[in-house]
Amino acid sequence: MGTTVDGLVSGMSTSSMIGQLMQIEALPQTRLKSKVSSAESVVTAYQSVNTKLAALKTAGNDLSQLSTWRSIKPASTSTAVTAAATPGVTSPQTGSLTFDVARLAKAQISTTRVDSGADITSSDTFTITIGTGDPVTIDLAGKRTAQDVSDAVNSAGIGVKSSVVKTSTGDSVLQFTSSKTGEANAFTIDGTDFALQTAVAAQDAMLQVGGADEDGGYSVTSSSNTFTNLMNGVTLTATKQEQNVTVDVGADISGMADKIKAMVDAANAVLSEVTKQTKYDATTKKGSALSADFMVRQISQNVLSAVSQGQTDIGSLSKLGVQLEKDGTLSFKKEAFEASYNADPDKFTDAGIAFGNTMEALAKKQTTNVTNAVTGRKSLIDSMNDQIDNWDVRLEQRRTTLTKQYAALETALSSLKSQSSYLSSQLG
Repeated sequence: MGTTVDGLVSGMSTSSMIGQLMQIEALPQTRLKSKVSSAESVVTAYQSVNTKLAALKTAGNDLSQLSTWRSIKPASTSTAVTAAATPGVTSPQTGSLTFDVARLAKAQISTTRVDSGADITSSDTFTITIGTGDPVTIDLAGKRTAQDVSDAVNSAGIGVKSSVVKTSTGDSVLQFTSSKTGEANAFTIDGTDFALQTAVAAQDAMLQVGGADEDGGYSVTSSSNTFTNLMNGVTLTATKQEQNVTVDVGADISGMADKIKAMVDAANAVLSEVTKQTKYDATTKKGSALSADFMVRQISQNVLSAVSQGQTDIGSLSKLGVQLEKDGTLSFKKEAFEASYNADPDKFTDAGIAFGNTMEALAKKQTTNVTNAVTGRKSLIDSMNDQIDNWDVRLEQRRTTLTKQYAALETALSSLKSQSSYLSSQLG
């Protein structure tokens, strides 16, 4: 930037005048910045609409999944057994089954009474074998007390843990406990001088269906208290032994209804967002960012048309519980859906899947349109920002030129003033 001699001779505020002239020079750039700000507001509005459309697409996809319509809702008659749907099962079993919880799974516990202050073995190593696995060598490194043995087992990081317990009578007990329940996790310890007793034997849990095996009944076992192989798609968890436990498994109609409602809510969110971004305030005579955008306005009409047209196989979507309200929104009547589904599950399964596909496809198409609009508007913004940057260079050059001109003017006036003073003195 050139040097400014601010009113040294002329008495004028040269820098103020330059500033005012630069404001005039910058008017084209100011208008560009205003256009960028408006365009960015439009992009933000587009993105808000797109967010709601993405949620509608997801809700439509969820509703169209066969797993939604094959979902089940197990219920147990006893607090001794909890029943839940197993995730990821494509064809879960419905119906009812009665059984006895014959036994629960147990983890093996083995113990030996020891002198806590003395060595309890003469060997530096011993082995632990879990189930049918290979023996694992435990190295005592010359330390042979009960606590040393316990620490070495715990440091080995295998499926057996150990502790030294002080009993109520003052004795010390070295205890080994399997980390997992079930017969497959039973363990043996070899190579020590101490004798172990099995305090609790490893045991599988067992459910008995019907009478004894020889009478036509059968049993199912599990290494844990959880069973996934008794009823397809149902996970059972036993907490205590009990007889005559019944588990009823039916279609999860309530879950299906929740999926429809989720999609209706997503559709209403789209309608609300479109209204917000395209509204016009007659009082202030100001519109929203997308008031003049026909493409966005059309989204609402497309959503409402998809509902009003219904489905070929059932006609009006009111049979699915979905209907148009006078205020231009959608509502869901859970009771109406449940009544229709119970009357003809296959028919309304197909209708629900078709409706989900329709809304998913609609949301996907509209998302593409809005995304293209965003891309175009961002390209325009980039172009205008490039022009703004170019204007920064031009304006800086203009400021430099004006500064030099006014500095030269002050210098010229100073020279003239000096000449005038000289002439005056000579004439005097």
